[in-house]
Amino acid sequence: MTQPPNGSAGPPGSRTPTMPAVPPPGAPLAPVAPAPRGAVPPPPAGAPRRTAFAEGTERLRAAATTEPGRLRLIGAVLALLVVAFGAVGAWQMNDRADAADDVLHSSQPLTAASAAIYRSLADANTAASSGFLAGGQETKASRDLYERDIRTAAGKLVTAANSSEPGSSSAKTIEQLNTLLPQYKGLVERARANNRLGYPLGGAYLRYANDMMQNQMLPKAKSLYTSENERLRDDYADATPYPWAALALGVAAVAVLVWAQRRNYRRTNRLLNHGLVAATASAAVVLLWMAVGHTVARAGLDDSYDHGVRSLRVLDDARIAALSARSNENLTLVSRGADTVEVNGVDEDKYDVEFNASMKTLDQGLARAESLADDKAGAQPVKTATDDMQEWKRRHTQARDKDNDGDYQDALYLVIGGSDDPELKPTGDCFAGVDESLGAAVDHEQAEFERAAADGRDAMTGLPAGAAVLALLGAAGALLGVGRRLAEYR
Repeated sequence: MTQPPNGSAGPPGSRTPTMPAVPPPGAPLAPVAPAPRGAVPPPPAGAPRRTAFAEGTERLRAAATTEPGRLRLIGAVLALLVVAFGAVGAWQMNDRADAADDVLHSSQPLTAASAAIYRSLADANTAASSGFLAGGQETKASRDLYERDIRTAAGKLVTAANSSEPGSSSAKTIEQLNTLLPQYKGLVERARANNRLGYPLGGAYLRYANDMMQNQMLPKAKSLYTSENERLRDDYADATPYPWAALALGVAAVAVLVWAQRRNYRRTNRLLNHGLVAATASAAVVLLWMAVGHTVARAGLDDSYDHGVRSLRVLDDARIAALSARSNENLTLVSRGADTVEVNGVDEDKYDVEFNASMKTLDQGLARAESLADDKAGAQPVKTATDDMQEWKRRHTQARDKDNDGDYQDALYLVIGGSDDPELKPTGDCFAGVDESLGAAVDHEQAEFERAAADGRDAMTGLPAGAAVLALLGAAGALLGVGRRLAEYR
């Protein structure tokens, strides 16, 4: 069968493929159309297959060779940078706002509650010794004071237990205090019962109760107070640092947005791009709001610490020293020389030595509190307490002289009162004056703390949400602004 010539069609129904025409020798080759600009050339035959990342990188590199491709990259970078700025800013400011709120409503109130536990226990111990000295003439007011202090300590322990983390050292300390409190109260009741019957064993029971208070309960209460103070410091440390990461991202976002607008102006001679201007304004507002808002918040929190927390801590320590001094003064008359310690080779009454140490601490605390007071309302109660302390020292010396001369009854009058002699003014009045003045100073400093801490917290109100919303608006503006430029190439 004769084959058709090359390039001719075969008979109908034939499946012989049509061969491409071969140009004659020496004829010029047909021109090949160039690949579009920005297109990725196919890999050569037999080359290993590239990874998706490599292909994506190659596409980005190829896209960057065209103006539309560059605009798309610029728009993506701008949107991501502004969104990152808003997200990091919202996160950091939310953490600082939460820490500031904890300072105001959690850690500082718990610190005050732990101080109240210590103070109530020490005051109960003082009231118990005063009632013991009065014997059968113990007044209802003295008894009620003791019972009120015990109830206050128990109530504050419940509050602290509810606010502490299970299994923490604070929770264990509170549990131990809850166990010791009824034991202490039992010893005091035994001391009272034996004292009313005239048995000397009452004094021993009271000393046992005081030892339990001084060596077990008060150190644990002090440990709880210290732990809550550390928690308060941690909250301040979380609330006051500047959000450097967010601020750095904000500066970068504004700088890149300004650069994009300058680039747009140089290529199009158009002064403004509304989308980019809106994005720049949004980022700048967030950046300024964050910097100014946190600066104001930091100033308020620092003020609440310097003129609130520090003063409260010193005043609490001073009140505790006054309570300890009063308790030891009473126990000096209860023990009547039964407990002694060696001081410079001489045996001295144990409780009188501890009284002098507590008064020295009180004197130093009052001087420190007066130096920290930043207004007359805070300084005046401290000055009054200092005057009462000096009078207390003078009367205590008189009482000790009476007791050392064997005049126990007059010494007792000089400590707890009960005499009609105007010369026998009791030290109890001075202690009450010191405690009342320090209480007034504490109330004033507490109000100062709450005002300054609230101002600091309020300065960050709305910042996390505002940063997030404005950042999203800024990202949308950047994309719209770049989108308008891209539309010019269609």
